Amino acid sequence: MSPAAATTPTSDRPSDNLVIWADGHLVGPGEQALSAVDHGLTVGDGVFETCAVFDGQAFALTRHLRRLARSASGLGLDAPDEQRVLDGVTAVLAEAAARARAGAGGVGRLRITVTAGVGPLGSGRTPGAQTVVVAAGPATISPTGRAVRSPWTRNERSAVAGLKTTSYAENVVALADAVAKGGDEALLANTAGELCEGTGANVFVERGGELVTPLLASGCLAGITRELLLEWAAEDGLPVREAHPGELPFSVLDEVTAGEANLLLTGSVRNVQPVTWLDGVDVAAGELSLAARELFERRRRERLDP
Repeated sequence: MSPAAATTPTSDRPSDNLVIWADGHLVGPGEQALSAVDHGLTVGDGVFETCAVFDGQAFALTRHLRRLARSASGLGLDAPDEQRVLDGVTAVLAEAAARARAGAGGVGRLRITVTAGVGPLGSGRTPGAQTVVVAAGPATISPTGRAVRSPWTRNERSAVAGLKTTSYAENVVALADAVAKGGDEALLANTAGELCEGTGANVFVERGGELVTPLLASGCLAGITRELLLEWAAEDGLPVREAHPGELPFSVLDEVTAGEANLLLTGSVRNVQPVTWLDGVDVAAGELSLAARELFERRRRERLDP
């Protein structure tokens, strides 16, 4: 990734570099913005999207908004008010640009959160307006990644499998475990013992002259970067595809540490990232993985909203 694609914080406290819009108003990180009984806070009843910000603009915003609506539908929520969301995005990016011009540092990540709004203390919902929050902050994207096999699994038969919900506690725990072991991402199997995904990334395995990614039926998120890489690789003739059923057992990671295969992570604040360390073992970045990274960087510069 080019240095201009991500911004390093100008403060020791990340919250000082955040720009936040909540239900129509810009607010400071320490200001009251949500109800104490917002259902997104009490039970995680909400959905979200995270976009990379390049040159002050959200990347692939149309695809992210489309997935936001899909996640809301899967959760049984009404479709988010797209214009309201876009108003928030516009306000946040404008304020971020003004701060950057004033020397306060730029942003590299934009998050859109929509919750069910004010609700009871339990799981049931009550009718009412949704809560919409848009926030932007710094992001630093490394050209390579460090991964750890997680001891926990992803439930591909969960009611929220494949949805990007605010119920992220499983990911928090798994990522903290990976970081404690020296990684920056945790890799999860599903209940069938198949390679599934990371806590915030999709995964590709390079072997046999191909890059292969788990099927969505594995329970993984339909990642925007994953989607774009599959499309752009098909257009450019790079051998990248979805796996056949049962093709990628979790044990395929043994081939990576043995030097017989390579690993690649994709995500909106990772872009396309070859893995060079797995479970304490230095591993090589594959030739196809490096080619895929170059392809993504080239194509994402051509269109802001592909």
